Amino acid sequence: MLNERAQRLLKTLVERYIVDGTPVPSRTLGQLAGLELSPASIRNALADMEAMGLVASPHTSAGRVPTARGYRVFVDRLLTLGPLEGALVRELEDNLHPDSPQRLAQAASQVLSELTHFAGVVVTPQRADIAFRQMEFLRLSEKRVLLILVTMDGDVQNHILTTERDYGPAELTEAANFINQHYAGQGLSSASERVETELRTLQSDISSLMALAINLGRQALAEQTGAMVISGGNNLLNVRDLSEDLTRLRELFAAFERKTELLNLLEQSRHAQGVSLYIGEESGVTPLGECSVVSAPYRINGQVVGSLGVIGPTRMNYEHVIPIVDITSRLVSSALSYSH
Repeated sequence: MLNERAQRLLKTLVERYIVDGTPVPSRTLGQLAGLELSPASIRNALADMEAMGLVASPHTSAGRVPTARGYRVFVDRLLTLGPLEGALVRELEDNLHPDSPQRLAQAASQVLSELTHFAGVVVTPQRADIAFRQMEFLRLSEKRVLLILVTMDGDVQNHILTTERDYGPAELTEAANFINQHYAGQGLSSASERVETELRTLQSDISSLMALAINLGRQALAEQTGAMVISGGNNLLNVRDLSEDLTRLRELFAAFERKTELLNLLEQSRHAQGVSLYIGEESGVTPLGECSVVSAPYRINGQVVGSLGVIGPTRMNYEHVIPIVDITSRLVSSALSYSH
């Protein structure tokens, strides 16, 4: 355990290193911490922290830098979070409009990136079932029909159906009217189950078209849930801590392209009550070894449907980034719940 003096030294060292990114000499650290200690006492305290794995000494400097473990102690025990400035909160509110979950996710990732100057990531809403508001059919050619599907979130999806026979405009209108009258407002998965039983009793040539439309719509929308939106990845090219190692930077951008590892990581934060923080190797994702991920879940009417966050260097201003991620998750939750 760190005594009060050591905690103050570690807090000062981390804060200084976050600002300028250069190893902090013991003499400078003593002055900044405002402690009446001899240089020898400060060196001894730093040696103890180094033995605990909280700080390290780069070979080219006599100063110390925090390690991932040092950042973890700093965040968990020494960081004091205050409210965001009113201007930042207003900027978030102005950019997060609930016109559709997909556009809201894109806007959230962009504003997270702009406010932190790192990469903003959002996992789009993922729910067990997707309700639809309306379906329409448009004949494109013989045995080809355009399905226009409007979800309850206001998202519009277009899908081409290949049918067993040609359908005329009147039949397509009849099929759309029947679906909208009997199934609108329901989840596509539950509607699909009803269709399988109820349409068997309909002695109608359009029953197969309706079954095809609902099942295709369900499958197509299910495939699109849980996608990831990443904005501002190029910001990391300007981070000296990351850009100095081109091999690691290429691995990081490859992970952005694959998305699978990041999706799995952010999936973990869906189960958290608030903000989750993964520092360096804590993420379990090798390309993120020099990065920190600050993430939080967001909800629709109390149900967790996705997560969002920021990816940046371990030398990030946690006091600034954590409240931004927290407030963004709350505003996204409010916007989505309001839109329902």
